[in-house]
Amino acid sequence: MPELQVGERHWDVAAASNLLDALLAAGVAVPHSCRAGSCQACLVRCVAGEPEDAKPDALDATRREQGWRLACQCRVSGPLQLEVFDPRKDALPAQVQACDLLSERVLRLRLLPQQPLRYRAGQHLLLWTADGIARPYSFASLPGEDASLEFHVDCSRPGAFCDAARLLQVGDSLRLGALSGGALHYDPDWQEKPLWLLGAGTGLAPLYAVLREALRQEHLGPIRLVHVASSSQEHYLAGPLRELAERHPQLHIELIEGAALSDFLATLRPTSRQTVALLCGRPDAVEAISRRLYLAGLPRRQVLTDLFLPRA
Repeated sequence: MPELQVGERHWDVAAASNLLDALLAAGVAVPHSCRAGSCQACLVRCVAGEPEDAKPDALDATRREQGWRLACQCRVSGPLQLEVFDPRKDALPAQVQACDLLSERVLRLRLLPQQPLRYRAGQHLLLWTADGIARPYSFASLPGEDASLEFHVDCSRPGAFCDAARLLQVGDSLRLGALSGGALHYDPDWQEKPLWLLGAGTGLAPLYAVLREALRQEHLGPIRLVHVASSSQEHYLAGPLRELAERHPQLHIELIEGAALSDFLATLRPTSRQTVALLCGRPDAVEAISRRLYLAGLPRRQVLTDLFLPRA
């Protein structure tokens, strides 16, 4: 049986065990969320040995060369000596600039990193509290607009990170962990194509950033942004979106309540097969919209999705 070593601890595990499961079963505190290799919360560094990695391309070349692996995507095939990601030395410090409610359910968190962070609209960043609670969030901010970073935290249900975030005050410290790709982005080659941005809940956050990136790059085609929320009060960016629509005639905003989603889907038909659709939010809403677009004739390669998976 292969042996795992973390610090001074040694123990045997069954061959082909999932590395994250093996660590958690032994009481090693490894943050984790999606278990799909997307959130990148479960980083571990291989000091000696090499696991079988199902998603070697999930991490950039630099981090892989440094020995980092995603525990949820690895299987134990031989002895391994590991280090668990330590935010105190492996993460970038940041200071809370603002922490306020945009609606009853959505908390806006603005952070100023200790040094500039290079990212693009549509990416995720792992946020760490001072107590070691980690959770990935998509950027709602746009690179170059401001030195601070903005995130929208869904506080509709209890969760370790969102419960801690509600208690944050201006001047408090967080740490910024792994930056991950995310499926959403803006491609300049889309400039003349119809662009649809459809988000549910805080799935609006990365789409809001992608929208501003498209407008900054002077997108010429029509842009349709749809936000699905539980109630009219939860269209938490309605004001800023309408202001953008007033300044950009190619932008059309639609605010849909969850109870009306089925009726809305029945009318959802792209006017052009060149349409590019970006979808983000909870899995049930994203999958329903994606399925409707496919049935309406939009090629799957032109539908990009980012699922906000439930907390593990």
